[in-house]
Amino acid sequence: MDNQFRNILEAGIKKLSLALSDQKIESLLAYHQLLIKWNKAYNLTAVRDPATMISRHLLDSLTIVPFLTGQRFIDVGAGAGLPGIVLAIVFPEYEFDLLDSNGKKTRFLFQVKTELGLENVNIHHCRVEQHQTAPLYDGVISRAFATLVDMVNGSKQLIGENGFFYAMKGVYPENELSQLATLSDHYQLEACHSLKVPGDSGQRHLVVLSKV
Repeated sequence: MDNQFRNILEAGIKKLSLALSDQKIESLLAYHQLLIKWNKAYNLTAVRDPATMISRHLLDSLTIVPFLTGQRFIDVGAGAGLPGIVLAIVFPEYEFDLLDSNGKKTRFLFQVKTELGLENVNIHHCRVEQHQTAPLYDGVISRAFATLVDMVNGSKQLIGENGFFYAMKGVYPENELSQLATLSDHYQLEACHSLKVPGDSGQRHLVVLSKV
């Protein structure tokens, strides 16, 4: 069974044109096993099938790897660590803060950080509006967490002068982008990348915003 998961992951990584070391692949598979184990008691994700978790969660998180710029990031509404844990494994030289208001989920994230030895990960159990940081982040990341308006309103105090908001979405969020124009703060659409997740036919987009 482990070989099946490895084969699905490695084939997906190849389709994404990523080059990951054997050690990083081992860490991703170890995280996958922890997700399967803890999901039974903690209900971390509605996806129950372990093979589907590879495409729907791990490979989905890996699709944004080519688009990140900076050294210090926060995953807002990190949940089970998607994409924050996956990105921290891929980029051990970058710092990733993972924030969630759900205590069960942050306990799981502490366990993952400890078992995988992810020294570049920090866990925060609070609401994003309450979180303070110095220095500010180069990137604020969210995956299916909130609308674009709620995302920027909740985390605008965390972003550095040249930082970006990275919002992982399903279908192209035309209405949400229109709503941004109504805010008193001004945000600029830097890019909207259409993403292809190996093994998943659903639509995916990465919206990249900057604060003007």
